[in-house]
Amino acid sequence: MLRLDEVCVRYPGGKADVVERVSLHVPEGAALGLVGESGSGKSTLARAVVGLTRVTAGRVHVAGTDVTNPKRDALAHLRATAQMVFQDPNASLHPRMTVGDAVAEAVTVRRKQSGPELTAEVVRLLDLVGLPSRFVDRFPFEMSGGQLQRVAIARALAAKPRLLLLDEPTASLDVSVQATVLNLLRELRAELGLTYLAISHDLAVIHYLCGEIAVMQLGSIKETGPASAVLKSPLHHYTAALVDAVPRLSGRKTDRIVLHGDPSDASARPSGCSFHPRCPAGPAMVEGHEICALEVPELVGDPHAVACHFPIRR
Repeated sequence: MLRLDEVCVRYPGGKADVVERVSLHVPEGAALGLVGESGSGKSTLARAVVGLTRVTAGRVHVAGTDVTNPKRDALAHLRATAQMVFQDPNASLHPRMTVGDAVAEAVTVRRKQSGPELTAEVVRLLDLVGLPSRFVDRFPFEMSGGQLQRVAIARALAAKPRLLLLDEPTASLDVSVQATVLNLLRELRAELGLTYLAISHDLAVIHYLCGEIAVMQLGSIKETGPASAVLKSPLHHYTAALVDAVPRLSGRKTDRIVLHGDPSDASARPSGCSFHPRCPAGPAMVEGHEICALEVPELVGDPHAVACHFPIRR
């Protein structure tokens, strides 16, 4: 459903790639979670997939069609196949449009419906995301954050897409509300046969929603594989640090990995492995670790892959 081949993204006027040589494969019906620190390039990559950000190198394929920097025909295919759900539902909806009008607008962009047929479709979409028909006449300011996110999901589903890109879909919601939205997304995927590319810094959210995980650091993929394997037995020191940063009710691990210093800036990406200046395995430059500052490691392994010269041994 989604294939990225060596995708690079550089902002206009930028001196370095924000996304660097990312290759990912998401089969139809699967859910891939993309995790990493803020500023690692996750949202930029998602926006490049749906044509909101220009790809400077590499190729993007959605449902078998090349949609790299899409022109008219490819853009029409992309909009009909892939839709994006953004982090802040309140910013995604016009404050002066009712819920019914907002969803109806999304329907009419893709399908020529009007009158009773359009009204029935709006009600059907709201019902699909668990909102009663009485919400048709409500404005965004009259609704909770969880309800607004359901409306945003309904708008995305109006195009009858096969691929949904979820950019921090629960980050702005209370924990109790997050659970209901995550359950809804799981149900929709099963019911409609959707494919997900989900982005979050919350490992628990991704583990619950996705079967596969890709870990992104400073624009490049450091580790991929089944969610359970990546989170329980990480091979990359960066992934292990992300896992160890999650609070635990049972207390802190005595041997947890703590990263020191600030995350590197993409405009001044280090040579070799982009993580090596903060890596707990290499700063001392013991015998052999000089390679970390000289060569970019390749992503190797199947199904659990890692891009590291000295991966964690389990």
